[in-house]
Amino acid sequence: MEKTEILESAKMRPKIYLFGDSITEESFSDDGWGAALTNHFARTADVVLRGYSGYNTRWAKKVLEKVFPAELNDGVGRAPLAVTVFFGANDACLPDRYAAFQHVPIDEYKQNLTHIVSYLKNRWSSTHIILMTPPPIDEAKRLLHPYNENPSNLPERTNEVAGNYAKACVAVAGECDVPVIDLWTRMQQYDDWRKAYLRDGLHLTRGGNKIVFDQVIGKLGEVGLSLETLPADLPYFNSIDPNDPLKAFEV
Repeated sequence: MEKTEILESAKMRPKIYLFGDSITEESFSDDGWGAALTNHFARTADVVLRGYSGYNTRWAKKVLEKVFPAELNDGVGRAPLAVTVFFGANDACLPDRYAAFQHVPIDEYKQNLTHIVSYLKNRWSSTHIILMTPPPIDEAKRLLHPYNENPSNLPERTNEVAGNYAKACVAVAGECDVPVIDLWTRMQQYDDWRKAYLRDGLHLTRGGNKIVFDQVIGKLGEVGLSLETLPADLPYFNSIDPNDPLKAFEV
């Protein structure tokens, strides 16, 4: 890399990574929570999508070095401002239902989450890591949206089991001393959560995406990452002197 390229790369906008399963992968769709984050931080940070539909923590642990390759930590670019880690919905698939191949036992789920957090902390000591629990499950609606043959005619997930994984995620956050967003609990504070927040019993409606966005923005603010604390990468239009516009771009 040429010296000028190194200097320019060091000036790149800071980044916020979204690492998770399909609820993260879909977050850049219309009204998605990731797209909303991108819009929110439009002049201050780049939001980078790393969502992988169907993945559990066992698979996420296996691909960490591919998702976050060594060149992201080469001493030139900045460490990410934050990484959201949003897994558990697939780990919580039941071991005796049609999605059993995605199931990860809850003790292993906790170990895998701990490993992911430790990996990211060791890579970037200044990066804020935010864990996110799986959302609640509408079992009746899951029966209407199987993604494989379902001979048992039973949902591949249950809300009770998802809740156990959510509690495990919260416990890992406490043990690792990182922030956590408990979506399983938060969404169920509203009586109409099934219809309002879940379009297929698992993935998010527009309202569900709004809740996730609000929770992420709130948690980022708690760790000091907000529009008030992050500088814009170039001068805002209304700060440019109309009598001497180019002065704003002098280094």
